Amino acid sequence: MTENVRGKMVSIDTKGDRTLFFDFLPLSLGSIHNMSIKIQLYTVPGQVMYNASRKLVLKGVDGVVFVADSLRVRRANNLESLANLEENLRGENLDMTRIPLVLQYNKRDLADGEIPLMTIEELDEDLNSQLHVPSFPGSAIKGTGVFETLREISKITVKQVHEKLLKR
Repeated sequence: MTENVRGKMVSIDTKGDRTLFFDFLPLSLGSIHNMSIKIQLYTVPGQVMYNASRKLVLKGVDGVVFVADSLRVRRANNLESLANLEENLRGENLDMTRIPLVLQYNKRDLADGEIPLMTIEELDEDLNSQLHVPSFPGSAIKGTGVFETLREISKITVKQVHEKLLKR
């Protein structure tokens, strides 16, 4: 991903003398039926201590990208974070099986062997066997898979929002 398409880093002071940093990238995608399509993309850490921040970002959410860590040692963390996402969405009266959701399997650029990685099949079995949503291998460092993931979540989210508006 090139420097000119990165979001700006935003910081929020939180309880416990921690400062939360996250990326925020607003995108304007034109319009459909005289309605402007704007995406506000936020990235937040997956650690449990940031749960309140993740809940806040999910308010009014139309679509989610869940980024899983491909490192084998992070397997339990991925499962815990996905369960936490489901719980937080439920708190917003959203069903994880009905909201636009895309999975990205990060750190695919690391050489397997020196640092053991889960296979794509293992990640799919752990995280996607019940959801059956699009998934993409990726590398945040190299930018691999990032655009593909963003394009897919944008496409399915815009489609679902459009269908909701037509039902009104």
